[in-house]
Amino acid sequence: MTSTESEMKETLVLYPSPGMGHLVSIVELGKLFLRHDFAVSVVTVSSTYTTGASSATTTFISRMSSAHPSLSFHRLPAVSLPHSPSPHHEAHSLNLLRLSNPHLLSLLSSLSRSSSVRALVVDFFCTIAIDVAAELGIPCYIFFPSSGASLAAFLHLPVLHTKITASFKDLGDTPLHFPGLPLIPAADMPLPFLDREDDAYKGFLFSFDRLPNSDGIIVNTFESLESRPLQAIADGLVVPGQKVPPVYCVGPMITGQAESRHECLDWLDGKPPGSVVFLCFGSLGVFSAKQLQEIAVGLERSGQSFLWVVRSPPAATKAAVVGGVESVKLTEAPPEPELETLLPEGFLERTVENGLVVKSWAPQAEVLLHAAVGAFVTHCGWNSVLEAVVGGVPMAAWPLYAEQRLNKVMLVEMGLAVEMRGYKSGLVAAAEVEEKVRGLFEAEWGRQLRKTMEGVRLAAEAALTDGGSSTVAVNELLDKWKAGSH
Repeated sequence: MTSTESEMKETLVLYPSPGMGHLVSIVELGKLFLRHDFAVSVVTVSSTYTTGASSATTTFISRMSSAHPSLSFHRLPAVSLPHSPSPHHEAHSLNLLRLSNPHLLSLLSSLSRSSSVRALVVDFFCTIAIDVAAELGIPCYIFFPSSGASLAAFLHLPVLHTKITASFKDLGDTPLHFPGLPLIPAADMPLPFLDREDDAYKGFLFSFDRLPNSDGIIVNTFESLESRPLQAIADGLVVPGQKVPPVYCVGPMITGQAESRHECLDWLDGKPPGSVVFLCFGSLGVFSAKQLQEIAVGLERSGQSFLWVVRSPPAATKAAVVGGVESVKLTEAPPEPELETLLPEGFLERTVENGLVVKSWAPQAEVLLHAAVGAFVTHCGWNSVLEAVVGGVPMAAWPLYAEQRLNKVMLVEMGLAVEMRGYKSGLVAAAEVEEKVRGLFEAEWGRQLRKTMEGVRLAAEAALTDGGSSTVAVNELLDKWKAGSH
């Protein structure tokens, strides 16, 4: 495509927060817009703390740029971060985004001179960028890559903050009321929310208070999956007395097919339909050596066929101290796990017929679409949940970080998952792994989860058809942008 053709195209600017997961999610959104003849520019910030391996980020950006000529990437200059005592990387992300506003303003001004910028779409961490869009007269939309339930909770957090004076960490399992949600134990709120004196909590409180100031909120979900929380938002219950902008449910959006076929898919080809449990816990999901041993013992005792992605324990990763926080260096990926050392002696040999252990990574979306996979043990990251929904695979919920505990509550309430209870004590015992894995395939409650999930899978399929709820929402957005209205 020539530069003249690029300039003629209407442009959408997307602004993710630091972190590979946020970048991948917002690029998936951008690919959706590319199909409707928009040019898409993705703006990233330079980070000096952990957000995932920088080499993987660079490779991903290069691959996306090559595959999609109308997709361009721009990196903002690095900024110096002040010290923060917060143990949560989110505090540093929010600080970084705040200090990057002047650079974002300069880049957006430049892009606006060379093309027709129809909207700025920012990750929900980036609400500080609403000010930049307002200064330039550009409509600003929030992209919320997690669940509608989390959106309802986050919108309501500033309201709840005024009603409760204690930190959530001091309330234990005291139930919290969020409109449209089941009662949420205080301990199941995201870790950065637990201490109201922490910089991360204060930063999120500021960000969530600004969400209603956007021109719209784009959510990676579909209406029939989360009708209760979405209706509570639409009815004005989550932010009483304040107008919430339109919410556009455009999901489920999941990542595309890998460039080459992974060997684990060949292994799955040889297994009967619905016979394999898949265990995978995201790019940041790591367990202690003790926990890995418990999982292995539980899997072996269950007698169930399994595909298990194992990452090195956290003690095996090199760390740096940034702003008082110990964190994995951006430039260093965790080492490959030594399976013979980490797993029980003889485990790999004894389970060779019905089990496969994969080091560090597997093509999760493709695995969950494979006919042989009948259950999924997951950390409840929202992308993983949607991939399970699209594949019709029931879940065992084992939340680890971010909003995953909140997702867990919702998934169990919707009848899509069973809870791994041991995560609350910091160790899921082998006996529970065995019980839940076997039950997913053999127990009546497992059969009921599968039946419910199949109905949700069909609903997800319907949402993406012509005239489906998500397709209608996307078209409504595109029509607004093409007409130049907010």
